[in-house]
Amino acid sequence: MNSSSIVDWPAIRTRASQFPEEAFEFVREGLRHTVESHHGCSAQPNPGEDRRHISGHQLCLGLKAFALHRYGLLAGLVLSRWGLTRTDDFGTIVYAMIDRKELRASEKDSIEDFKGAFDFAEAFAAAAIC
Repeated sequence: MNSSSIVDWPAIRTRASQFPEEAFEFVREGLRHTVESHHGCSAQPNPGEDRRHISGHQLCLGLKAFALHRYGLLAGLVLSRWGLTRTDDFGTIVYAMIDRKELRASEKDSIEDFKGAFDFAEAFAAAAIC
């Protein structure tokens, strides 16, 4: 997290509690998929170096691709059933996972990185047209 971004952990815990465990599992699996897509399966970090890191924006785009791959034309519907309706929701889940020590954030990371990465309605409506 960068020093200009103060994280409101109580607010994140409250907002994240609205999401079911399936949404957290989707983000976990989508993160793994996105890291492998960006860095390959064998990219292991050296001590003191995290070569497998991806930004919040990259993760949002990766989660979009993962949802479309996994759920196809139903991706938007599936995500909305879990309460995921904007990229900020991905950030809320990620930062809840950071708070629970399931993930780590670098000094450069910010929850702001997840805001407005793409428009859900546009991204998933386009899939329904294809």
